[in-house]
Amino acid sequence: MKLFIVGIFVLNMKIDNGIKAGDEVEIHFIKEIYEGTLIETLESDKNIVLLKLGNGYNIGFPRKEILEIKLVEKGREVQEKVEIKKVSGKPNIAMVITGGTIAARLNPKKGGVDWLDTPESLFKYYPGIFDKVNVLRLERPFMKASEDMDYKDWQKIAKVVSELLNDTNIQGVVITHGTDFLGYTSAALSFFLGKLNKPVVLTYSQRSIDRASSDANLNLICAAVAATSEIAEVMLVGHANESDEFCYAMPGSKVRKLHTSRRDAFKVVNGRPFAKVTQDGIEIMSDFNRRNNSKVKVDNKFEEKVALLKIYPGQEANVLDYYVKNGYKGLVLEMSGLGHAPTSRSRHGWTKKLKEVQKRIVVCATSQCINGRVDPLVYSNGRELLETGIIYLEDMLSETALVKLSYVLGKTTNKEEVKKLMLTNMVGELNDMLE
Repeated sequence: MKLFIVGIFVLNMKIDNGIKAGDEVEIHFIKEIYEGTLIETLESDKNIVLLKLGNGYNIGFPRKEILEIKLVEKGREVQEKVEIKKVSGKPNIAMVITGGTIAARLNPKKGGVDWLDTPESLFKYYPGIFDKVNVLRLERPFMKASEDMDYKDWQKIAKVVSELLNDTNIQGVVITHGTDFLGYTSAALSFFLGKLNKPVVLTYSQRSIDRASSDANLNLICAAVAATSEIAEVMLVGHANESDEFCYAMPGSKVRKLHTSRRDAFKVVNGRPFAKVTQDGIEIMSDFNRRNNSKVKVDNKFEEKVALLKIYPGQEANVLDYYVKNGYKGLVLEMSGLGHAPTSRSRHGWTKKLKEVQKRIVVCATSQCINGRVDPLVYSNGRELLETGIIYLEDMLSETALVKLSYVLGKTTNKEEVKKLMLTNMVGELNDMLE
């Protein structure tokens, strides 16, 4: 018997004997029986029957090889009409929905997901957050996977969030977001929003709400708790470990996704969480800017022509010519260890080319290592590269460095001023206490 891995298909198509897409069925073969949810198929795939298994995967079966499709349970129609009551005495928050797994639910008919982008749909699938807070406002600037975002999307989020922060009826803001490039967005919002008056909490889920192992509920509830706290920072709130015990509130400029699928995928790098967050409260772990009565002003000028380049053994330096030719203003080199790249001792030395391109491009350096800081003074190779004019960015994360360099170049192109600003700790992106 042949099995076909399939994607997501959307077309209304009835199945044998009144069985429809969305029904729970058994598909019988000569020697095997498969159980799952029947999925809609395209007209062009009418000879294939699609099934979503209990583990979440979709598979396809040639119709001619199937002996019987047996109904187990009729699918239920989704009813979105629910009533949300504002409760006096509960804190009021705002939510900004941008997409990602946390803002989606399984649609069994199409084997994919639908967006949760209204208060009613959120209440239906995430009632726990409404036990803690009133969601006074819900904004949806766009719905995108995080890999489809760029700086213009970050600017939109920052503008929406600043307006919410300056609303005296709102105590904090929760932003739902996809995981893959969440670190870039949290860094961008940290710089764009500056010193805050209230909490700005980004949260996510690795696993959708229809899965028993979903991390979405705890993350959202903890995000709501953090949004009503005294921590007036851009922070990311998510599972602290694989269990459903508690979350961490992590600095937006010092956090990175370190696992593709674990529920505790995000970790603070070269720093500490602001707090341990449970459904019942917060335990403070490090210093933070406190809630205050100031007004937030967006500062979101951004130079788009900045790139991040990873250094690898044997890499030719003439790759830098591409960035000069295409008018790039800044470049972050993710170097090895303490901040090294091939030098004049290498067959493909970078020293000469780096001196040449820095007449046109600002070049900064971070490390490929997860922990620690760059230091070009330890070895002679590092000192040779330092003399070319590279700005070494201490313990800054590479994604934060890319965003910050774009932010700084949006203010000035003066090399000395850029260097000064890049080495100024604006939003906690540098940790002077790190050994």
